[in-house]
Amino acid sequence: MTTAPAEICEVRILGLPLALQRAAQEQHDELMREFALLDIADSAPGRAAVPRRLRDLIDTLVLRYSSVGEAPDAEREAARSRGEAAVDLVYTTPTAVGPACEALLALLDEADEFCRAGGQLLTLAAPSQLVAYRHWYLSEFTRQCSGGQPTSWAAYAGSHPVVPPEQSAPRAM
Repeated sequence: MTTAPAEICEVRILGLPLALQRAAQEQHDELMREFALLDIADSAPGRAAVPRRLRDLIDTLVLRYSSVGEAPDAEREAARSRGEAAVDLVYTTPTAVGPACEALLALLDEADEFCRAGGQLLTLAAPSQLVAYRHWYLSEFTRQCSGGQPTSWAAYAGSHPVVPPEQSAPRAM
């Protein structure tokens, strides 16, 4: 029995703010490093469950979809090295990445709550502008893989007052 090829969608990320993307990546990396160091043997309710589920989902996403981001990641880094403030990217991805991004977004929001609860973690919850950025970015995959149209970062940030104006659009050089 053969399996049918995965449906493919094109996700356009318009006006990705490079400085904000880097800050979001750094915060995410810090959180993942700390989760990796947690004592998984701690079985207190709700303590280790969030990091484990989050790490499992991220591992699955990386395993299944990492090649999808190779070309856009290279474009993003090239724009960064040219000193650009923002870049448009196109991802060609299986439509299944949409629901996976929705699940990741929910788990990252849950991880922020885990960070706010304190206790085992030194990592702080993501600041509001990074939360807004990740909601925009991951929701673009969810929406566009379901047939929706892209929303630029500038349009999203303009309709979400939590995002400081200096992060909403690239500055003129």
